[in-house]
Amino acid sequence: MPRLAKSYSRAPKTPLPKPDSQKEISKVLLGRRTWRQFSREAISLADLATLLGLTFGVREWIPIPGVGKFPLKTSPSAGAMHPIEAYVLAQRVENLAPGIYHYDSAQHELELLHRGTTKGELTKMLAGQSWFAGAAAVVFLTAVFPRAQWKYRFPRAYRTVLIEAGHFAQTYCLAATALGLAPFSTMALAESRIENALGIDGVNEGVIYAAGVGKRPPGMAWETGAVPEKWLKRKKRR
Repeated sequence: MPRLAKSYSRAPKTPLPKPDSQKEISKVLLGRRTWRQFSREAISLADLATLLGLTFGVREWIPIPGVGKFPLKTSPSAGAMHPIEAYVLAQRVENLAPGIYHYDSAQHELELLHRGTTKGELTKMLAGQSWFAGAAAVVFLTAVFPRAQWKYRFPRAYRTVLIEAGHFAQTYCLAATALGLAPFSTMALAESRIENALGIDGVNEGVIYAAGVGKRPPGMAWETGAVPEKWLKRKKRR
């Protein structure tokens, strides 16, 4: 196994003061963890709306002479092309029917694509990760590749799309943490199964990331919540 942190043993060292952990943003950053256990309680529609709006919503439009208007969001995008789209698989959201929705980032609206969901189907979508299937909602991040390719016509443009997905997923997880929710993100996906469910072709638009959220189990610390429940049961049997 390679070393997980790099250092130069012979280089001159300059000790740094400890980061200020008392600021609100510091507490959110230090509190962000990946959760694998969730309460069966529904999350509120208001919290889901906050997550979607702050992560994926268009904050304003900027005019570019001779080209048109470009969206600005809370995460950066190469050339402000914003190839990332968000699809919500809602399982337990107050005042929202279970199903698959597309998030309209310009209008801040959910558009129903399919009614109904099952934990079994979500487990298959997440490549067998059954511990994430208990989340109240999962957002599938897709990329509309022609948006990036139109402006950047070279292979490296694909890297910008992947990096942007990471920006959005981290924003989503931090916003969820600030709301006191239990977030996760994963790239272990059954792509064709998800793309069929979303009605996208996997070429011009493909799924590249997933970020989910649920309520934290009452009284459970993240050290326990980060471990799949079935692993805990196996450990107790030993």
